[in-house]
Amino acid sequence: MALHKGSEKHEARTLSVNPFYGEANPVGGMTEAPPTHRLPDAPLPPSTAYQLVHDELMLDGNSRLNLATFVTTWMEPQAGVLMAECRDKNMIDKDEYPRTAELERRCVAMLADLWNAPDPSVVVGCSTTGSSEACMLAGMALKRRWARRNADRYPGARPNLVMGVNVQVCWEKFCNFWEVEARQVPMEGDRFRLDPQAAAELCDENTIGVVGVLGSTFDGSYEPIADLCAALDALQQRTGLDIPVHVDGASGGMVAPFLDPDLMWDFRLPRVASINTSGHKYGLVYPGVGWALWRDKEALPEELVFRVNYLGGDMPTFALNFSRPGAQVVAQYYTFLRLGRDGYRAVQQSTRDVATGLAERIAALGDFRLLTRGDELPVFAFTTAPDVTAYDVFDVSRRLREGGWLVPAYTFPANREDLSVLRVVCRNGFSHDLADLFLADLTRLLPELRRQPHPLTRDKDAATSFHH
Repeated sequence: MALHKGSEKHEARTLSVNPFYGEANPVGGMTEAPPTHRLPDAPLPPSTAYQLVHDELMLDGNSRLNLATFVTTWMEPQAGVLMAECRDKNMIDKDEYPRTAELERRCVAMLADLWNAPDPSVVVGCSTTGSSEACMLAGMALKRRWARRNADRYPGARPNLVMGVNVQVCWEKFCNFWEVEARQVPMEGDRFRLDPQAAAELCDENTIGVVGVLGSTFDGSYEPIADLCAALDALQQRTGLDIPVHVDGASGGMVAPFLDPDLMWDFRLPRVASINTSGHKYGLVYPGVGWALWRDKEALPEELVFRVNYLGGDMPTFALNFSRPGAQVVAQYYTFLRLGRDGYRAVQQSTRDVATGLAERIAALGDFRLLTRGDELPVFAFTTAPDVTAYDVFDVSRRLREGGWLVPAYTFPANREDLSVLRVVCRNGFSHDLADLFLADLTRLLPELRRQPHPLTRDKDAATSFHH
């Protein structure tokens, strides 16, 4: 979670209370204005407390118009009812809530089957609060497997993890927190993702694994997992080094099985030891739920599993968190049950159609150049055309925000820091109609942007809105 500081000269600030917030008598409902940065001395009526919080949250952006986030922003009302019914159930109390635990187990089994595990019955998996936790768990398993195989050299030798520079920040956090060297393959030219051969060349006897991303957050493209495994197979033949692969399928793990069934990226590849996905992204569930699966018990060392005698039951756990609500896991099972394979295929295909159609129409405007077209993840990135000098992507992002559209503009990482782009994430709920409205607003802005004397963004680091 983000780190925050305590109160700094806020003691005198208070929230104003409208007298009409009273239950019956407006004057009778008036209370002393509560402070904002310390607990108030006395309680407030529930309607007053609700309205104060509700009014402040109106200043947040509209989540349905947020084209920056991969996270689900719409579910069916029935899913919301189920989540409300289960928000008081602690996911960790498996003896007390055995049916919730059973739904979690079924979700793991369904994902093992979806990701083509050779023997789904031996797959080990768990729910998490999201892909960030799932990636941390997968990284821990990779490190512990490597340490066990290299017990004669560890802890003297420093482990490393190979990945593309385009990975989500959780992998950099993992390497920092667990003292693993991050070896990142840089971007080169128009290659914005991992190069398999370059990744293999970074591996040595201290490499715990290689991370392949099925759906880069930078541009929505799939990394070539099969080619990566082939490069590591060749490395093993030459050197004897047996390097496992973890697939970060935060988004693509719930897209490729339905839209690209012949793509080889999952447990069909023997070198793939583990996979994670975000149930709250293209798994179509509100935040936060993720999933981590390991090919078999060998891929998840037993010493990482805690067996806790908790409230009278023997409970094996592998998690960074303990107490959390069962609502999201229940919502995931509801969505699996509700949609099935055909339903997921229809939803994801519709979303991809919106993405590819919108990308083509933006390219047709003439002011922009597409980097990707939304034909892998329903996500595409674009930048200004070479002859556009009056404005930049940060100007476009800022002006779109005036209409409520949240579109991130950001600079690519090392070796391509010269490239600044806009990225559009299409999700279930962002319909063809909304895409039409978005394109109309973008088209309406162009004449004004073209009349600018120069780009107006002074500090691109301050302007960037890429935080996902």
